[in-house]
Amino acid sequence: MTCRHCHTPLPAPFIDLGYAPPSNAYRTRASLSQPEVHYPLRVAVCHTCWLAQTEDYTRPDELFDEGYAYFSSTSAGWVRHAEQFVNDITTRLGLTADALVMEVACNDGYLLQHVQRRGIPCLGIEPTASTADAAGRLGLEVVREFFGTALAQRLAATHRKASLIVANNVFAHVPDINDFSEGLRMALAPGGTVSLEFPHLLQLLRGCQFDTMYHEHYSYLSLGACHRMLQRAGLRIIDVERLPTHGGSLRVLAAHSADPRQTTDAVAHLIAEETAAHLFSPEGYASLQAQADAAADGLLAFLIDQKQRGRRVMAYGAAAKGNTLLNYAGVRPHLLEAVFDAAPSKQGRLLPGSHIPILPPDDIARLQPDVLLILPWNIADEVCRQQAGIATWGGRFAVAIPTLTLL
Repeated sequence: MTCRHCHTPLPAPFIDLGYAPPSNAYRTRASLSQPEVHYPLRVAVCHTCWLAQTEDYTRPDELFDEGYAYFSSTSAGWVRHAEQFVNDITTRLGLTADALVMEVACNDGYLLQHVQRRGIPCLGIEPTASTADAAGRLGLEVVREFFGTALAQRLAATHRKASLIVANNVFAHVPDINDFSEGLRMALAPGGTVSLEFPHLLQLLRGCQFDTMYHEHYSYLSLGACHRMLQRAGLRIIDVERLPTHGGSLRVLAAHSADPRQTTDAVAHLIAEETAAHLFSPEGYASLQAQADAAADGLLAFLIDQKQRGRRVMAYGAAAKGNTLLNYAGVRPHLLEAVFDAAPSKQGRLLPGSHIPILPPDDIARLQPDVLLILPWNIADEVCRQQAGIATWGGRFAVAIPTLTLL
């Protein structure tokens, strides 16, 4: 395989997580009699442009199909994050009813609903039918296609170019990241701004967040790699902000290369920090495999110990990152009886690979687990507040990343 950005032949993967099904391919009981496809899950980093990336085995239309079950609005904290962004960026850019806000991968309308309420014209791009339908029910206009240069050309001809293009947690999800970047430039109006949010590779490596690696994540991004890709597409980073979301993310603001706005000092400072952390040398990636092995082994040992003690462990959050962890550690229902999730689209299904049943959160009080393992550790505080009632029967919370910890 060659690098999906610069086409340099890739070295050997720096982490190998074995074979796993797509992390959002939730199963039904009826489908258990049918084969379940597993793909290799390996990540390498290009030694030329330093883009970390999965080996290619799956197509996006196989991952983001009509059964895709991730709905952004399930997390109240994420909806608040989106609303605050809309408030801030509207003020910063002076957006009015004369502007057009476009969101690539608008999901269920979690963000554009706040733009719509301000009376600012907006357009969503969302290829998955389930989430696009939810956005449509909010009265949002949604184009149901994958974004790239072909769609950007058509949108430029049929719609105005956008004053603001938002692409939250999608830049890492596209196999042809060059075509995607060029599409952003083509759809952006002169003087317009692109806002990208994505998990920061630096935080992934520092926090042993290997469970955020799954087939839907084609790329794992540093600011330095992002800078190279946008620059090639005719875009320039003008600012960057660190965010606490998803275990540590970046919000990158970019504009056309010729835009007169100055680049803030924050950009150079963060790239210097990435350089000091060896993100642009093989040394920075050498320890993640051993750390992932230790985390997976630690979880498995904990679950076996709890079972031998007669204690029941269940999980909260049927998240993609949890599926990576559970499948790599080899966890099955005899060790983890159930996982609770607030998304109706997941309830009644089974986790891919492990086939652990997904139940509604209302069942927690009925089943009274001794330990509730929070799989989406990035929202552990939110879950602990929502499910504080487990203390009434002596229940405790736990997370497994970076190491097994009782909260």
